[in-house]
Amino acid sequence: MIATHFTVAYWCVLIASMLPYLCAGIAKWGTFRVPRSQGGYDNHNPRAWLAGQSDWRARANAAQSNSFEGLPFFIGAVVIAHQLGASQAMTDILAFAYVFIRIVYIMTYVADAATVRSVMWALGIAVNAGILFVGFR
Repeated sequence: MIATHFTVAYWCVLIASMLPYLCAGIAKWGTFRVPRSQGGYDNHNPRAWLAGQSDWRARANAAQSNSFEGLPFFIGAVVIAHQLGASQAMTDILAFAYVFIRIVYIMTYVADAATVRSVMWALGIAVNAGILFVGFR
């Protein structure tokens, strides 16, 4: 019988999977106690409410969408690396780097630092490719 454990890379998958929800929370921050009639969060029609937001709230919502879009590649890369028997240390380091890059990406998106955000996005894609190929022989 082979004993398995939850690797750092798998923990990073869990954390990355939670980042879109963090973005949603940022977009809605401070609006729950404001009446809907005064622009507060509308839980009856949340997507329309989010679509009507501007500035940092709209950017946080866009970061949420992009975070969901980036998850399949990251999850797939981690699973494939594990299946290929990739170096666990390298897989863990790259997965941790991806999560760190995504957090910086979200921060720069919300702060409207477009150039840095784009660089972080490209780095995230490159790190994902690195994870995918770390087990290539």
